Amino acid sequence: MILTIVSGLSGSGKSVALNTLEDLGYYCIDNLPVGMLAAFAAEMIHTPASSPGLAAAGIDARNHPGDLERFPAILKTLRASNITCRILFLQSDDNTLLKRYSETRRKHPLSSADVSLTEAIQQERELLGPIAASADLFIDTSRTSIHQLRDLIKNRVAGEENPSFSLLIESFGYKHGVPGDADFVFDVRCLPNPHWEPGLRPLTGRDKDVIEYLENDNLVREMAGQIESFLSNWIPHFQTDNRSYLTIAIGCTGGQHRSVYMAERLARYFRPSYDQLVIRHRDLP
Repeated sequence: MILTIVSGLSGSGKSVALNTLEDLGYYCIDNLPVGMLAAFAAEMIHTPASSPGLAAAGIDARNHPGDLERFPAILKTLRASNITCRILFLQSDDNTLLKRYSETRRKHPLSSADVSLTEAIQQERELLGPIAASADLFIDTSRTSIHQLRDLIKNRVAGEENPSFSLLIESFGYKHGVPGDADFVFDVRCLPNPHWEPGLRPLTGRDKDVIEYLENDNLVREMAGQIESFLSNWIPHFQTDNRSYLTIAIGCTGGQHRSVYMAERLARYFRPSYDQLVIRHRDLP
């Protein structure tokens, strides 16, 4: 059986993640007390409705702080019982969370007359620390729409009885911020910038003319080869360390030309070796 534990900051998309998993056939329950995880897993194993072997539980800061501190020990017990547990942790930056709460006018579960929204967000980060420290996959939703998050959940989280290693290659623009969920970040801003070529400026790194412009440069070919070599050497070490997910981020200034080209090139290079490879261009329209 696979038990996916969905946690993270309020307003970062936990409900969207659980709803998506439910649509994909998972038996889902939200706001489960940490102390009931073992009982929930046992029930799913012995209940006919759970025959697909897929269940998901949402755990958030509404749990008692002492129970949240016990999470690593409970997780260890579950895994010792031959239950495959995967922990998905969703996060966003403070400004994004503040904006979302302002737009929806919803109350943060930890805010009160004495606790401001900003203080509640900080308290929540601290309370969920034990779960975040155990997470297999982080998804930063600061610049992710609901539709994009659903696609990420479908491509990276939803799996079969024996989930394979998931590799995400993502382009981004530094002027919009570095992805908070990246395991490796490569900066390609030192490469020639097609933005300064009038004919190439409106195009992206997926367009033929931009690809030819970059591939004709020795520096581009050298950096691409070295990144491919580095990742080819180290990704297998993460797999042997029982990692299920790895996120590789490639950044340029705006996230339109160089990073997009490099991400596409890396995806072509590694796709024959990894069945579950996802490519994402965060800052393209």
